[in-house]
Amino acid sequence: MLLSLHIENIAVIKSVDFSFSRGFMVLTGETGAGKSVIIDSINLLLGAKAERELIRSGEHIATVSGLFGNFSDTVNAKLSDLGVLPDEEGCVFVQRILTDDGKSKINLNGRSISLSLLKSVTPLLVTIHGQSDTAALIDTKNHIEIVDTYASIQTQRAEYEQSFARLCEIRARIKDVSEKAREGERLKEILEYQIKDIDAVSPHEGEEEELVEKKVKIKNSEKIIKNSEFVFKALKGSEKGGVSYLIDRSITALSQISDVVVSYQEYAERLRDILYQVDDIAEEVYAVIDDAADNPEKALNEIESRLDKISRLKRKYGLTVSAVLEFRQRAAEELSEIENSDALIKSLEQKEEVAYREALELADRLHEGRCAVIKELEAKVKETLEFLDMPKVVFFVSLKEQAFGERKELSRDGYDSVEFYISANRGAEAQPISKIASGGELSRIMLALKSVIADKDGVPTVIYDEIDAGVSGKTARKIGIKMHELSSVSQLFCVTHSAQIASLGDTHFLISKSDVNGATETSVRELDYDGRVAEISRILGGIDVTDAQRAAAVDMLSERG
Repeated sequence: MLLSLHIENIAVIKSVDFSFSRGFMVLTGETGAGKSVIIDSINLLLGAKAERELIRSGEHIATVSGLFGNFSDTVNAKLSDLGVLPDEEGCVFVQRILTDDGKSKINLNGRSISLSLLKSVTPLLVTIHGQSDTAALIDTKNHIEIVDTYASIQTQRAEYEQSFARLCEIRARIKDVSEKAREGERLKEILEYQIKDIDAVSPHEGEEEELVEKKVKIKNSEKIIKNSEFVFKALKGSEKGGVSYLIDRSITALSQISDVVVSYQEYAERLRDILYQVDDIAEEVYAVIDDAADNPEKALNEIESRLDKISRLKRKYGLTVSAVLEFRQRAAEELSEIENSDALIKSLEQKEEVAYREALELADRLHEGRCAVIKELEAKVKETLEFLDMPKVVFFVSLKEQAFGERKELSRDGYDSVEFYISANRGAEAQPISKIASGGELSRIMLALKSVIADKDGVPTVIYDEIDAGVSGKTARKIGIKMHELSSVSQLFCVTHSAQIASLGDTHFLISKSDVNGATETSVRELDYDGRVAEISRILGGIDVTDAQRAAAVDMLSERG
């Protein structure tokens, strides 16, 4: 449940703080007082787009923070699956910070998280139902989700969706291979040309670097020859003056007297190791002289020609030699697929049939789960709608199996399509909910549906934003009674303009605005009994509150008990 909420520098709100408990909480206030800003702030906390226009005029930073706790084992398990662990007190602290440069920062229990993770976490904590959500009832894709929630088959549905995703992958592969096969010889000729074009050069990893290094050496061949000849002559080239000759003579001299001075034998061995190294260096330097002296102009032309060929391949097939080789590998694979497309398609079709049968088996379970609860769901929704002043209502769930011939046609939801039908008046033929024009009827239908799945969707906090739109009097009162009943299952908030609903709240918050230092500020106050009487009287009344309206407010609160 939502334990506390802090909003700072959002629109007309300078700074407000809420502390919440369990039960049914109502928020009221005059039009323009800032109730919608509070809903916008909560939506921001839940992952809505961060608009810099939300920041209060004259401020550079805005913050919304929420503390959530008292989670059920189910919610804790789902949070754990997302890698979110409550703190030592079992709470999750979520904070969203906006800056006037358009940036947004999200913190969860003190660590920075991504917007995608926030959008995965917050639906487990809070659900907001506004007029737009009520209008979403006309979208039939939401109907099957309501049935599945009531049937408690979300786990089976997730298993099916994974199986259906595998089926879709195989079908996409078949489509891709088939399209390439239809292109036939044209694509085959292109791929064969590309492979031959690359193989004609046959570049290898690191070749460009090797060629550039050789190129530098050739361009500096005169300097290399001059200095290398000097080194070779100094080390080995001069018969009596070279380093190699002198070291060899020193080894002989030391060996001749090593029986007199024992340590000289060790010196002779050490010099012999040095002699080997000097000889190796001299030979390698001599090899460089040979390379540099062997027709440098011809070698340079050959290197330039090779580099041009590699550069041409890079312009056509990739920015690097590695990319060119990867292109060649892919082309070879595509060519192999085309040449063996018939066998490959047959193999994929066999896999597709196996995957279809596996998905169909799981879809059958979904179908059975839905069929098992539809009558019960219809009865409960009808009972709730009758209570909400729709006494002649007819409500039923249309479940149709989608098939192509004798083969079931699978989609993300299985092979079922679900649509809600309703008739509010006796004798009128039931029609799809999408045909309903009355906002008041849609609001009651949504509340009825939410009420029958309230103990199944597991969301601990539910917020209704002006669900009383289009209804009044006795009907509004019954809506309030139904929401109060729902608050026994989950913490429930309602932003309302209805005195009939507001008087049923366990806790009542008044949203008001005033001028402070020449600027408008919204404030929040939890009302005591006298404050509730005054606010409910204001909602009932007009410009001036009468004694009769005040008495009616007292009666409403007394009736609630």
